[in-house]
Amino acid sequence: MPAYMIILCKLHEREKFISGYGKAVPPLVAKYGGEYVVVAPGAELLEGNLEGYGSVAVSKWPNKAAARRFWDSADYAEAKKLREGLADAEVLLVEAP
Repeated sequence: MPAYMIILCKLHEREKFISGYGKAVPPLVAKYGGEYVVVAPGAELLEGNLEGYGSVAVSKWPNKAAARRFWDSADYAEAKKLREGLADAEVLLVEAP
């Protein structure tokens, strides 16, 4: 069953985020079997408490296990360090019905 990783980010230093983390992660997503469906700034909060989380990324995975292999990998652990202090993130993983 396909799974989707939904990431909402509040970027503090957009250019540094994009030039580091933003360049390092897409090849890893592909390496672990994922593909981006949406990567975009400008999300509009209609309800809730995520004010300022205007950057959104949605990636599609063959299943939750594949997404977790990516998320828990040593490769991603290294890449994740590139966003420390540059962004706050909320990350969800959900299977498609």
